[in-house]
Amino acid sequence: MRRLGIDLASVADDAVSLAEKAKSPLYVAVDGRLAALIAVADPLKDGSVEAIAALKSSGLSVAMLTGDNRATAEAIARQAGIERVLAEVLPDQKAAEVKRLQEEGARVAFVGDGINDAPALAQADVGIAIGTGTDIAIEAGDVVLMRGDLRGIVDAAALSRRTRKTILGNFVWAYGYNLALIPVAAGVLFPFTGYLLNPMLAAGAMSLSSVFVVTNSLRLGRFKSNSGGSAASNISESGAAQASVS
Repeated sequence: MRRLGIDLASVADDAVSLAEKAKSPLYVAVDGRLAALIAVADPLKDGSVEAIAALKSSGLSVAMLTGDNRATAEAIARQAGIERVLAEVLPDQKAAEVKRLQEEGARVAFVGDGINDAPALAQADVGIAIGTGTDIAIEAGDVVLMRGDLRGIVDAAALSRRTRKTILGNFVWAYGYNLALIPVAAGVLFPFTGYLLNPMLAAGAMSLSSVFVVTNSLRLGRFKSNSGGSAASNISESGAAQASVS
């Protein structure tokens, strides 16, 4: 409006007041003169405050990158409990900020649902797309939250830790099991005890090992999300394979 030479002084205070209430001011001009001031608001999603608090309590640093004006962005950040805010950024600037953090040695998870978030989702170590968002954001993400509830981010982080723990447990069991029994099957005890492992017993023992590993992995299906139900049903892995809060 200022570039068009339209005077906004008469509504300047109202615009600032609206922005401080997390409402983005829009101006309408007719025939080169200011005609109206309109405010639009994008309220916080249900569970957002709880999700941010849970992420911070787990030791993660949370930041918000947005193209909204600074006053509106800071007001929303206060409501959500986010201290670090980068406002009025363009899509490539979001990706550049993610890259800067990575160069500082940080592992970055970026969450987004819009077209403008796609570059940052692709740049991040883990891109988490909201399933209710745009198709391009979903394609750019590694993980897709099937619902718009941001508590799914907490579920995804918890499920990933549980999965990693399960994988390590399976590896320790299988490796230790084979390390102990393969020498026995090879006859290492024969010179001392005269004992040889029957091939049928060896095959049965290996099958038992596989059953243990599979059964242990199936326990992940009992993982419950913070919002109730199975977390796995609320989270899927994107076919494109590419999670900060925007």
